[in-house]
Amino acid sequence: AGARQRQRYVEKDGKCNVQHGNVRETYRYLTDIFTTLVDLKWRFSLLVFILAYAVTWLFFGLIWWFIAYCRGDLEHLEDHAWTPCVNNLNGFVSAFLFSIETETTIGYGHRVITDKCPEGIVLLLLQAILGSMVNAFMVGCMFVKISQPNKRAETLVFSSHAVVSLRDDRLCLMFRVGDLRDSHIVEASIRAKLIKSKQTQEGEFIPLDQTDLSVGFETGDDRLFLVSPLIISHEIDERSPFWDVSRHQLEKDDFEIVVILEGMVEAT
Repeated sequence: AGARQRQRYVEKDGKCNVQHGNVRETYRYLTDIFTTLVDLKWRFSLLVFILAYAVTWLFFGLIWWFIAYCRGDLEHLEDHAWTPCVNNLNGFVSAFLFSIETETTIGYGHRVITDKCPEGIVLLLLQAILGSMVNAFMVGCMFVKISQPNKRAETLVFSSHAVVSLRDDRLCLMFRVGDLRDSHIVEASIRAKLIKSKQTQEGEFIPLDQTDLSVGFETGDDRLFLVSPLIISHEIDERSPFWDVSRHQLEKDDFEIVVILEGMVEAT
């Protein structure tokens, strides 16, 4: 008989098939904007990254142009006796370029602020401070997103099937896990959860009840030295949720075992 197609709670690659619906207090995502940006998909993160810089450049470029317009610098472009706020600023395009040069500290030397413009000096300080904040926020967001361990998990291999067999004359649920990389995972630990519907004695139905499966917490075997592939074992004893399950019932029951491997990457 072919294997039954079941909707998984957690996919083999670690992605959770859970979607949050009917979330009314969506403003809570904006209160933690950094985590929200990190959790966005790459195309949206890059869009926000580009817009953050483009909007600030355009905004300050417009202010630089407005200052030059109010001071009359644009009306004295050919007057060498006139001291403008920014030398060689002759329109919005040049003001936009000066805004980019200021915020990115490029400093080509063609357009430069003079000391006869106090409002320009204040704006220069404000843009320098705000530009540093934008750089720190966006670069930090990109760094955290790049350093996420999603790809590192691709080289952590679990066995395709779990088996129930005798080991040291005890019935055990076993599977294997291995690391393909030479860089080790430090302080690796493993735990397992049984996801299964449950009905309490009071008649309450719990569709996704989580039960711990002991994989060596009492003895410390859940802390792994993951240098070579290891066999993880769950002993089916009186404390195990599989103690009263027969082989025939095991084939028919609808449940899922989620294995969680945690640790720190040695290189980072």
